[in-house]
Order: sequence, then C-alpha cells, then structure tokens
Amino acid sequence: MDVNDKIRIRLKAYDHRLLDQSVKEIVETVRRTGGRVAGPIPLPTHIERFTVNRSPHVDKKSREQFEIRTHKRLIDILEPTQQTIDALGKLDLAAGVDVEIKLQ
Repeated sequence: MDVNDKIRIRLKAYDHRLLDQSVKEIVETVRRTGGRVAGPIPLPTHIERFTVNRSPHVDKKSREQFEIRTHKRLIDILEPTQQTIDALGKLDLAAGVDVEIKLQ
C-alpha cells in the first residue's frame, strides 16, 4: 500500500456495548500488527421513533412510543501494513455490528 493510503472503518450497532467491544478488538489488532489508529470517533446516534395507538379501535389519545437507537463509531487506520489488512480480514466481530470499510 502507498504511504498516503488510509483505511476508514465505520461501525453501526443498536447495542453500544457490543459496538465498543468490536471497536476495542479492531484497535488492538491494528496496533499489534504495526498500524497507526485515529479514533474511535463517536458519531451522532440516530434515533428513530415510532408512535402507535394502544387500542386497535378507539381512544386516539392513548398512544405508545417506541424508539430504535443506532450508535456509530469511526476508525481511521493510517499507514496500514499488509499484516494489518490480513489481520482485519480474519477478525471475527459480533453478529450485531455492521462494518463498512473504505480505502482512501
């Protein structure tokens, strides 16, 4: 890889503890293989709210609200080595974490 290259990893999850655990695993792997890490940078949490009627027929004033929170983190890997890329490919993360990887 070129000296100016960097890898940007964006993680999303509903459970922030699972997300932080995955971020910790990635950072440890990168540092162990000789790469430099910028982050993790916490991005704004996306909150999606749903309002539904409690009753199926009447009483419009009685409603219930639900929400889904999507937590996000950003990690930049500066000057990645070939070992770093191989280790990230073999890394097994939790099932509830969405990972997007971009080469820049």
